[in-house]
Amino acid sequence: MPAPPHTELPGRPDRTPAAQEIDTTYLETLLGYNARRVSLKVIELFTHRMAGYGLSPVDFSILSLITHNPGITSRQICAALNLLPPNLVGKINAMEKRKLLARLPHPDDGRAIGLYLTDAGQHMMVRAEKTATELEQDAASRLSRAEKKTLLKLLQKVYF
Repeated sequence: MPAPPHTELPGRPDRTPAAQEIDTTYLETLLGYNARRVSLKVIELFTHRMAGYGLSPVDFSILSLITHNPGITSRQICAALNLLPPNLVGKINAMEKRKLLARLPHPDDGRAIGLYLTDAGQHMMVRAEKTATELEQDAASRLSRAEKKTLLKLLQKVYF
């Protein structure tokens, strides 16, 4: 197979060595790019610090919702976290096997099952949420308290 014909790129002389610095100016104007960069940084910290609890970001979010909303249903969790029900079922089963949560009849809806933390789940979540707060402070250490509050408000305006 013959080699493709040589094409000189517009605005770039032939055989220019690769740029030493990468120009990300355009990407830095994009909300998605910046959100993804922040997400990768925070998830890296989260994964490292939550390893001792055996929690992924989604697991932590599920347990945090149950912590602050005892009796929450699977349907409510799916809606709050934008999860598909089949994906949640496996996670709930795994957390139940770890004895972190229990399924009990919902107090207001006889057809629904409410999710509640066990004593072990409550104990772990007190520590895990403390760890999450600390890692968030570390991740946002270059922001003032007011800047962090503004950033959170602005991000929430995009997805609410």
